[in-house]
Amino acid sequence: MIIYGASGHAKVIIDCLKAREQSVNAIFDDNPEVKKILDLDVRHDYSADLFPGEELIIAIGNNRIRRNLADKISRSNPPPAFLSDPSTIISKNVNIGHGSVVLHNAVIQSSTSVGKYVIVNTGATVDHDCILGDFVHIAPNATLCGIVSVGEGTLVGAGAVIIPTIKIGKWCVIGAGSVIIEDVPDYSMVVGNPGKIIKNLS
Repeated sequence: MIIYGASGHAKVIIDCLKAREQSVNAIFDDNPEVKKILDLDVRHDYSADLFPGEELIIAIGNNRIRRNLADKISRSNPPPAFLSDPSTIISKNVNIGHGSVVLHNAVIQSSTSVGKYVIVNTGATVDHDCILGDFVHIAPNATLCGIVSVGEGTLVGAGAVIIPTIKIGKWCVIGAGSVIIEDVPDYSMVVGNPGKIIKNLS
């Protein structure tokens, strides 16, 4: 496995790969100041020709940076179908797009659809019949109740709760601990309990 990204999120990905007894063949990062991560060497000379056919995962939590890297990298290196920690609970009736990761103790329930390059982070819960668009990040301990849809590139902050049947637009930020009881339009920043729109991000 190749990892692109060498910050905090990459540490979690490395631990997940170790738990699955998968090897890390190389780690790349654009920051020349980063030399090592968890005692592993970090390279700065990424080329698809270096590891032909090797699976690659983008270990970057920022949704926009992850999208931009995916556009550049995935043309030449096929990413894994998805990566999940052994502690996760994922229904057999879930579709997960390539490049997505489901991390420690997260739960994804039946008939949910997860897009490409999505992060379902530590302890997050995604209930039945949810739809997560590409490049979504569900932060630690967030809860999505049933039949929730989350648009492309949206961040659902740590500990946020989204009640059933809510639709959240694309490229939104749902603040940590927020409780969402109404639909959220595209490019909105929402905070509080109940959640209120405080900023347009377009």
